[in-house]
Amino acid sequence: MRRKLVALTVAAAVLAAACTGGGGNDNGSGTGTTSDLGGEPGDCVTVDMAVSSEKIALMTELAKEFNGDENSTVDGTCIFVRPYSKASGGAATLLAQGWPDPETNGPQPVIWSPAASGWGAIVNQRLADQGKPAMAPPSKPFMLTPLVIAMPEPMAQALGYPGTPIGFADIVDLANDPEGWARYGHPEWGPFRLGKTNPNYSTSGLNFTVGEYYAATGKTSGLTSEDLDRPDVDQFVRDVEQAVVHYGDITMTFLNNWFRADAKGTALTYASAVAIEEKSIIDYNKGNPDGELAPGEVPRVPKVPLVAIYPEEGTLFSDNPLIILDAPWVTAEQKAAAEKFRDFVLLPENQAKVLEFGFRPGNPSVPLASPISPEFGVDPAEPQAVVEVPDPPVLVKVLDKWAEQRKAARVLLVIDVSGSMSDFASAGSTDTKLDLAKRAAISSLSQFKDEDSVGLRIFSTGLPGTPDEAPWLDLIPVEPIGPNRELLASRIDSLVPVQGTPLYDVTASSYAAMVDAYDPTQINAIVLLTDGYNDDGDESDDAAQLDRLVGQLDGAAEGGSTKPVRIFPIAYGEDADLATLRQIAEASNAAVYDASNPASIEQVFAAVVSNF
Repeated sequence: MRRKLVALTVAAAVLAAACTGGGGNDNGSGTGTTSDLGGEPGDCVTVDMAVSSEKIALMTELAKEFNGDENSTVDGTCIFVRPYSKASGGAATLLAQGWPDPETNGPQPVIWSPAASGWGAIVNQRLADQGKPAMAPPSKPFMLTPLVIAMPEPMAQALGYPGTPIGFADIVDLANDPEGWARYGHPEWGPFRLGKTNPNYSTSGLNFTVGEYYAATGKTSGLTSEDLDRPDVDQFVRDVEQAVVHYGDITMTFLNNWFRADAKGTALTYASAVAIEEKSIIDYNKGNPDGELAPGEVPRVPKVPLVAIYPEEGTLFSDNPLIILDAPWVTAEQKAAAEKFRDFVLLPENQAKVLEFGFRPGNPSVPLASPISPEFGVDPAEPQAVVEVPDPPVLVKVLDKWAEQRKAARVLLVIDVSGSMSDFASAGSTDTKLDLAKRAAISSLSQFKDEDSVGLRIFSTGLPGTPDEAPWLDLIPVEPIGPNRELLASRIDSLVPVQGTPLYDVTASSYAAMVDAYDPTQINAIVLLTDGYNDDGDESDDAAQLDRLVGQLDGAAEGGSTKPVRIFPIAYGEDADLATLRQIAEASNAAVYDASNPASIEQVFAAVVSNF
């Protein structure tokens, strides 16, 4: 049966299509891609494939070649493989729930390729806890990349790189030293700052958290539930987490911000180390931090390269399995077609392509070669020590324990209640944009632990009850959320739309207030949800206001502020000023989230809160 040779657009998966920062080593981005896969499926056996974002370009290239091969058939019917990008942690959650709402979450996959097999174990354990059968059978590695600690080369050299082994214990030691980098003769670098992703979303975050536990116990295998409960282990992990500048759903937030800081000459004051995968260091040092070059984009080699620290206590590999799911929606014909594609990508000639993208081949018959080389900041002879993936119940407990041990957050929720928020969310909907936003904000409150401090501010022109007609109103002060959770939910639920959108004024004021009350033991941040452009009644001053705001944020970030407050805007609805919100986010070394489709707001809000 012939395919219809028409360009195919692969739809973006929503959860983490949230972050416009893009992909990266299973950063959990879920950003989709628009690609020509050789045509539309037509009457072929369609194999939808959810893949972690760092390999979407490679999988698209391989799928296109496979789809165009006349031998790609099952029982005489052509096969059409259709990869789309989906964060490993997000996909694991959806699979454990039976992959609800495919229109929003992406097609139910036949093949799932998370960044690491551990996610399959987590899915199976969560299903077992529900009394359901396993869904993710064991699979061969497609390609490999180890977890590393990325450091600017001068910082690594200050710690003795490459001759001196460096590990998690060194991070704890430096993070707890009030002298910071002054201890090594560099007071201008400030305190030790660690970037790490949320392990519920990101493979690098999950593997790094597992590595912390192994380092704390001195083991390289056999991590037990009892180990996780030891007081000394608990304290070690808490000490590492205390060095975190903020969490995130994707490592690209850190890498893109680092790259921009490098262009300004401030890379050494943005972050000291970030837990990522080896592949991302190669991309960064090639001048392509997100791993994908847009049309016309020219790579820029960074002024300060990153080097890979392979933790001396041991690290884990992301093995990128191609899991053919034992799911109720997968037919026998689709399974047979998926097996053909899996065999295809493991062929030596296709495994050689893996190297081009900065990965180590899963097929051991293909030797390592460039770019797995010192030229790009990595070492093909490393890692010397590899730790074992824990048993599934232990992996799940690692995530549960991390929720308690992570660094506390101090967050101000700033919500737009301008008149346009009363618009219906979509044609035929009975919900307004504000209705959906309120539900999303209330749902996200469960992600905060009791020790986190969360406040609520609303903004619009003409707010009733404000002195001097101030364009914002604080409904709940920034205080521990434990005793305030129900009150916060109630106040959010009672919000009503008012008039205009004084975006710049409220952002500047909120930033100043959070800096004034800064807490160095917590992650200090602002979540800014807005559905429009700045509208405060004085259009003549818009450009000057924005320049002042961005200058204020840029100045603090470039100076390596000792009181960093990051602003995470949500561009809500089709009329939101995404470009301006991106400027604000980047100036504060954060990330903007795109909820142009109001139906995605709950998932987007969850992704934003994963930073804390």
